[in-house]
Amino acid sequence: MRCQQPDASTSGRDLLHQGCSSARRSSRRNAARVACAGQKEVTLLDYGAGNVRSVRNAILKLGYTLREVSSPKDIMGAEKLIFPGVGAFEQAMGVLRSKEYTEPLREYIQAGKPFLGICLGMQLLFEGSEENGGVEGLGIIPGRVTKFDTSLGLPVPHIGWNTLEQRRESQLLSRVGDRRVYFVHSYRATPSPENNDWVLATTEYGGSFISAVHKGEISATQFHPEKSGSAGLDIIESFLEAPEEPRSAYTNGHMKGLAKRVIACLDVRANDAGDLVVTKGDQYDVRDTDGAGREVRNLGAPVELAGRYFTEGADEVTFLNITGFRDFPLGDLPMLEVLRRASEGVFVPLTVGGGIRGFTDAEGKQYSALDVAAEYFRSGADKVSIGSDAVDAAQEYMRTGQKTGKTAIEQISWAYGAQAVVVSIDPRRVFVADPASTQRPTIRTEHPGPNGEQYCWWQCTVKGGREGRDIDAVELARAVEALGAGEILLNCIDKDGQGDGFDLELVRAVSDAVTIPVIASSGAGSPEHFKEVFDNTGAAAALAAGIFHRKEVSIEEVKAHMSESGIPTRTS
Repeated sequence: MRCQQPDASTSGRDLLHQGCSSARRSSRRNAARVACAGQKEVTLLDYGAGNVRSVRNAILKLGYTLREVSSPKDIMGAEKLIFPGVGAFEQAMGVLRSKEYTEPLREYIQAGKPFLGICLGMQLLFEGSEENGGVEGLGIIPGRVTKFDTSLGLPVPHIGWNTLEQRRESQLLSRVGDRRVYFVHSYRATPSPENNDWVLATTEYGGSFISAVHKGEISATQFHPEKSGSAGLDIIESFLEAPEEPRSAYTNGHMKGLAKRVIACLDVRANDAGDLVVTKGDQYDVRDTDGAGREVRNLGAPVELAGRYFTEGADEVTFLNITGFRDFPLGDLPMLEVLRRASEGVFVPLTVGGGIRGFTDAEGKQYSALDVAAEYFRSGADKVSIGSDAVDAAQEYMRTGQKTGKTAIEQISWAYGAQAVVVSIDPRRVFVADPASTQRPTIRTEHPGPNGEQYCWWQCTVKGGREGRDIDAVELARAVEALGAGEILLNCIDKDGQGDGFDLELVRAVSDAVTIPVIASSGAGSPEHFKEVFDNTGAAAALAAGIFHRKEVSIEEVKAHMSESGIPTRTS
């Protein structure tokens, strides 16, 4: 490991000239702030999968510097080692073996040196996992990792803010108290007599699973402390050094369990001057109607707005890139920089959508959707959202009944796990007088059509709602779930910008049809609308944009109303 001063010059420009592999090396070198003599130091084991930028940023925010593991000997040389595992079990173990990290990592842990594993970094400590058909782990903790039981009716992946049941006191969780922490995973380890001496905390989701382990100097969490706001920063700091303030009381007197999420969405595009701005419009028209200029509506700067929503209590922040850079996603330097800067101060999950697809550049070089997604992950995204390409993939899958492994959904899900893939669905209502007049699945609606039609279905669209496809939202949702999507962002063109509430019929139809979480979007105008969608549908989260940007309704007001109404809510 080399000692050098921090280099803040991270840029995607190298990618334009040297290809994805050199950009990966450059991004990693520059993003890692390396320790120098006399400073507090942490060693980070980043094996190259997923977003670990937020872990780096959290450590730097707490006043520590970083050393990167670049060879097997660096592991045993660490004073404190953090291992943030991201992605799928098989791919992670494969990378550890190929880099010859497996045995040094076992030796480090068995020596009892300070270690913090995060998410997959905890799961890999167990004997193995049933993921990917069965894979052996590091064998430190007795037990195997298994998938959540979808037959229980709970959405899987388990995504969101849940509570901890602390089994015993420890420095690691000494300042968490009743605050929720952020989970995103499809597989979990369960408590047993054999691993009881390791279990620090459990969480309920279709049964009790292990959410934190601790023995000696070895700690690990199933949740992501770097995405758990102030509670998570307290956990990381408690691992790094003993907290000075008194320990919290663990009363868990508030409503337990998985909270319903409130997500702030930022539609980002370049304005006519070439600057990235947050914008919003009705039915995707983002230009002002007043005046002769018809300029792009500017509601603020993306990084500053994201920071504001984090402070106000947003459970997640979503960036939807609707600018022309999507023609060359890996050359989208401004949007990549937005992610990098936002992740420095926003310690909740970040999702980015727009241009997540395979493409060929001007020189004829081909890039896969996985290449594109990887660059966004490295820049600070936790999840990517796929839109139009998902419709094409679903239609082909429905036509053939076969998975090719070549779609963006399949590629990214295989490498990073289903929880990293969100599919954005943009449907509009199609009214029919008689269900027999269409092959699409219909419902009897409580809101008849313009000619009194009593039935409707939801036609999916592509290209920002400009082009309709002969596929229903329910059919699309089922197909993308089968292909490996872990979450659905469900928009509604008819409701967009109306402010009269979510399309409850649409949200109910889709959330009832799939076993993955559904995010309701489009139409929110008041705190009551969030309560309505959670009370009347299976939505796991609800998203809004314009009402938050214009400060018509605050995130605090929404959450206060949800909490007062008995809806599980993260309020701190």
